[in-house]
Amino acid sequence: LGGALDGSGGSQGPADTVIAEVKTASGNAIASYDTVATFQGAEKIVQKAIDTYGRLDILCHAAGVLSDRMVFNMTEDEWDTVVQTHLYGAFNIVRHAVPHMARQKYGRILLFSSVSALGNVGQANYSSAKAGQIGLANALAQELAPDNITVNVVFPGGDTRMTQGLPETSQAYIAQWGAPSAGAAEVTDLRDPERNAPKVVYLCTEAAANITGRIFGTFGLPMTLYSQRQAIKVLHKDAPWTLEELETLMPNSLTQGLVNMAVPDHQAEGS
Repeated sequence: LGGALDGSGGSQGPADTVIAEVKTASGNAIASYDTVATFQGAEKIVQKAIDTYGRLDILCHAAGVLSDRMVFNMTEDEWDTVVQTHLYGAFNIVRHAVPHMARQKYGRILLFSSVSALGNVGQANYSSAKAGQIGLANALAQELAPDNITVNVVFPGGDTRMTQGLPETSQAYIAQWGAPSAGAAEVTDLRDPERNAPKVVYLCTEAAANITGRIFGTFGLPMTLYSQRQAIKVLHKDAPWTLEELETLMPNSLTQGLVNMAVPDHQAEGS
């Protein structure tokens, strides 16, 4: 379901192609044609895995759709479709997988977020859903730790059917990620999506048992660990604040040096 970039339509072809590749490589695989965007669809996906293999060790939630639009033009359906697939989809599939993992006291969960979670013009729906996945992973990492289940987030990337349909502004945004360091040998296929694979697989192995509640970039050549959200400055007073006090103290303490991200650098310097 949702074979088109915006989540419409459907085709069994992409899943069947992957199944054929796995079997050609002497692996074993089956496809489910249900959708993670609904509670019942996710339940069927998990149950098919259990019925086929008897247990569930690894869950990767990589389903995604796009409906890029400036917020003043965005429709309710464009918001709902993206959030339903990315964020509701993450909850739906995790919700049905966790009971099986908890019973066996083992599991690896990986949510495919995006650098757009940090904010991107024209992607209010997508950025919100992807940032929501990070919050979900942070909560689950603590909740599921006693059952030996790790939960991490990756920012993947590469040339796929999804990115080939992006507008030029988004293409330029993602082009900066994953570039080789200065002096590195020239690599011409930085955006080959297979560059994500070994990094993603590592996070799903027993060797990564100590890694949970973290965000990794897997795009291009590097593997990147992102910082966790934390307080970086504190302005303290042993009494309630007044607006006048904050107007006086904030510019020289908490907000000192902060630049308005919406204002071009040359305007900020002249203001």
